[in-house]
Amino acid sequence: MSLLVKNLITIVISYLVGSISPAIILGRARGIDIKKEGSGNAGTTNVLRVMGGKAAIITLAVDILKGFLPAIIFGSVFAEGNYAALACLFAFWGHVFPVYYGFKGGKGVAVAFGGLLGLNWKIALLCLLTVVVFTLISKRMSVGSIAGAISAIPYTLWLEPKAMPFIAVMAVIIVIMHRGNIKRLINHEEPPLGFLDKNRKNKEEGK
Repeated sequence: MSLLVKNLITIVISYLVGSISPAIILGRARGIDIKKEGSGNAGTTNVLRVMGGKAAIITLAVDILKGFLPAIIFGSVFAEGNYAALACLFAFWGHVFPVYYGFKGGKGVAVAFGGLLGLNWKIALLCLLTVVVFTLISKRMSVGSIAGAISAIPYTLWLEPKAMPFIAVMAVIIVIMHRGNIKRLINHEEPPLGFLDKNRKNKEEGK
């Protein structure tokens, strides 16, 4: 099989898999347009706010698998090249710009994590740790997501240097997709996650 054919197979299948949106599908099943509710993002955090924990867990799991499966499969089938990284990038691209939904998707954090998990689990876990630390410190998922995306570049350079250009593109796109959050953070208007917001809890409990 020629290099061109391998590249095309990896790109097309990964992109089509990545284009599947559990957030939009679950929303439509409930008569909800997730792109018009909450933050308008077809991702786990907005699904949690709009449809609750069960829908958010399903969304998160499917989005991670969308990145993981193409990366692990193509990385194994075409083991001689950077096909895991290529699959990771295009599954991510499909999520952010899905062909099935007018090229308007989510911000790609979960699918990027899944792709990194398929590429090199050490990078994925280091990024996850970064996300958790920055989210807990800031009480804002957007801060954790941006920090995790940026951190993927040095982690990949350290552990999978050949994949770095692919991961760097994903990181830049994730930051760009969070431009609205960044603007709200600068203006001190970005709301904290509910379960981390002590002030909100106290108000709800009448304290």
